[in-house]
Amino acid sequence: MNTMTKTATYTKVDVANVVRRFKTDLFMIADSTGAITQDEAAAYAHDVEELAQNGYLHKVDLTLLSYGVEQRALCYTVDTDAGSLTSSRPGGVLWPRVPSPYLRIVLFYTAEYDDDAREAMRSRLHNSWSPTSADTSHSTLNSSGGRNYSSNAYGFQRKDWTQ
Repeated sequence: MNTMTKTATYTKVDVANVVRRFKTDLFMIADSTGAITQDEAAAYAHDVEELAQNGYLHKVDLTLLSYGVEQRALCYTVDTDAGSLTSSRPGGVLWPRVPSPYLRIVLFYTAEYDDDAREAMRSRLHNSWSPTSADTSHSTLNSSGGRNYSSNAYGFQRKDWTQ
């Protein structure tokens, strides 16, 4: 009989390193599209980091819309066993300026983000997040690759879509 154990360990520094790459992407999207300001991007990135640091973040979906029509999208899925991922540099997100730009940001939470956790986090978040029924399947877009951001066993797997 053989037994094996595998441990995936990461620290808050690892989470911060990964979120910094997400933040860089978000700032590039803000600059290139004009859909949000740098201050708004910083506030969104802060919330993502707070939720990730506390184990409440499952994934983040970003979608650029023009007059309600999807133009580009990214989905970052949290991986807490990312030791085998090869980390990429941020980028590839110099999205176009489109008429009437709107950047939709949808957060998906872990099961641990219950009512008590929401209440405890409320004062630490810069934005008030509300439930949504937005379709994040990106069925009108084409998959166009992605990138991985990792530090030790913590990572974000990014999937990209474009027209």
